[in-house]
Amino acid sequence: MAKVLVVEDDTALQRMISDWLTLEHYSLELAGDGKDALEKLKFYQYDVVILDWQLPGMSGIEVIREYRSAGGKTPVLMLTGKSTIPDKEEGFDSGVDDYLTKPFHMKELSARLRALLRRPTTLVTEVLEYGALHMDRRTHVVLIHGKAVDLKPTEYALLEFLMRHPGQVFAAEVLLDRVWSSQSDSSVDALTTCIKRLRKKISVEGQESIIKTVYGVGYKLEL
Repeated sequence: MAKVLVVEDDTALQRMISDWLTLEHYSLELAGDGKDALEKLKFYQYDVVILDWQLPGMSGIEVIREYRSAGGKTPVLMLTGKSTIPDKEEGFDSGVDDYLTKPFHMKELSARLRALLRRPTTLVTEVLEYGALHMDRRTHVVLIHGKAVDLKPTEYALLEFLMRHPGQVFAAEVLLDRVWSSQSDSSVDALTTCIKRLRKKISVEGQESIIKTVYGVGYKLEL
């Protein structure tokens, strides 16, 4: 399941894209402005970014320039009403990988995403390993000491996030924002319950859980 960051300030269009890509079985994160997008890009490696050109406060061009200057390699599909050659030159020179001019059909959006996802230049690691944990993002298979673990979508997303940042402590609010950002059941209680279930599922008898609680601060993954 490809992870897509959708950066669009038009709430109606954002919802249309979100609903369509959810039906297409993409995993989504949403951002309504450039600063929020850059903050999310610092914490998570997406498979592709859908980025609107005209955003409040910070334009899509400014976002892509800053992201590329920091070493970001994820493919970016720019949404824009601009269609002149100079505009497209500016976008491509800034680091955009492809354009989709508004208005557009959702099927064309899907086709362009599939094309970008076929490119071999992404930095996304398909297989994550940490200690006895093994996660294959292509098949969604999670193994502990070679034994398959059955995880719910939120449990999987939380574990993936922690495996991508081993040793780092994250406050509950940060985990809720990164994992539950598009869901309605976002709460500290929901996070606590999810962590309890996840610990139980990946625990090894006689060993301390690798999901550590740092009291008063948050949670981290540590052997």
